[in-house]
Amino acid sequence: MSLKIASFNINSVRSRLPLLEAWFEHRGNDLDILCMQEIKAEEDKYPRDFFQRFGYKCYLNVQKRYNGVATCSKPEVKYFSKVFGHPLLDEQKRLLHTDFEKFSLVNVYAPHGDLRGTDKFYYKLEWYDAFIDWIKNKFGDVKDKKIILTGDFNITMEDRDVYNPVALADTIGTMPEEREKLRALLELGFLDAFRMLHPDEIQYTWWDYKGAKIWKNEGMRIDYIFITPPLKDHLVDVEVDMWARRKNKIKPSDHAPVIGTFEGLD
Repeated sequence: MSLKIASFNINSVRSRLPLLEAWFEHRGNDLDILCMQEIKAEEDKYPRDFFQRFGYKCYLNVQKRYNGVATCSKPEVKYFSKVFGHPLLDEQKRLLHTDFEKFSLVNVYAPHGDLRGTDKFYYKLEWYDAFIDWIKNKFGDVKDKKIILTGDFNITMEDRDVYNPVALADTIGTMPEEREKLRALLELGFLDAFRMLHPDEIQYTWWDYKGAKIWKNEGMRIDYIFITPPLKDHLVDVEVDMWARRKNKIKPSDHAPVIGTFEGLD
């Protein structure tokens, strides 16, 4: 049987409930695991009952008004942790680690950053260093383990992941220092699942609300599913679900969900 794992920067979970309900119904409630970022709600404000209606149990690492990640799952979670042992990883709620019977899953909301030379610029680079160190310490050599990293990484990997690489060169998400950190993460042994199956496709995952960018397809690819080599043979498909982004009557997130389909992991 197949297992569908979605990553979706929801941009405020409570604001997005009408969209989520319509999206779940549109898809026939076929998602097994939903990793959401930018929850923007404390635990007592998180709408657990809503997700329970669709068969999910949610695991949270959240904070008031900012950041926050939630992993909602129909399959049983064997272990979860929201403590990562480093101030940069623990102060802001950006990560959640869950273990399932056959694989580990890390839900990621990386810092947005800012212009070169600002505090937020350096914070983003240092956060990535701490995250890479945590992966090394937690998993060791990842090349022989089944691990999925998914979420909003706030960095484009290449110029083709930006609608106008000339105009947006050296801006947030395209700066060489940022891309170097993303490459360092992948060099631990992770593979870009979308590029494995769609090596030449131009596909974005984020579009600014301003200027009707979604209808002009002026976006960036900053949301990913990264997998380790033992998961290559399990990977069946990766899609960016544009239905959830192209909404008029229901206000969407500025991101579209990325969905990976796997066989033999259920």
